[in-house]
Amino acid sequence: MFAPTHFTAVLLFATFASVVFGITQRSTPKAMVRYGLYCWVMFVGVVIAASWAMWLIRR
Repeated sequence: MFAPTHFTAVLLFATFASVVFGITQRSTPKAMVRYGLYCWVMFVGVVIAASWAMWLIRR
């Protein structure tokens, strides 16, 4: 059975959501890929920043 960790789940969500955002929000293939990568980096970056913030608050 597939039981991903929280971080793996975040990576999967970021990947699928970024693919959808790239396809639906841009018209050319190059723009789709660039926007998808931008969204992916933002998803993962915000999750890492939020996890550090929660770690600092807990301390």
